[in-house]
Amino acid sequence: MQVKINGKSEEVQGGTVLDLLKTKKIEPQMVAVEVNDKVLDREHLGTTPLNEGDQVEFLFYMGGGR
Repeated sequence: MQVKINGKSEEVQGGTVLDLLKTKKIEPQMVAVEVNDKVLDREHLGTTPLNEGDQVEFLFYMGGGR
């Protein structure tokens, strides 16, 4: 199915948001996930299904500064 990930259309397998993170080798604790403009709580990653046309944004946590 087609979903948009960080603004780019991609073909992905069906499943949950957590399945998508695993496929992309992204650690759930290192990213905030937004689906269709709604930020998901981490405990819902494994129960939130992806649907055709969904817009997914991965917001990565980064350390740094002065």
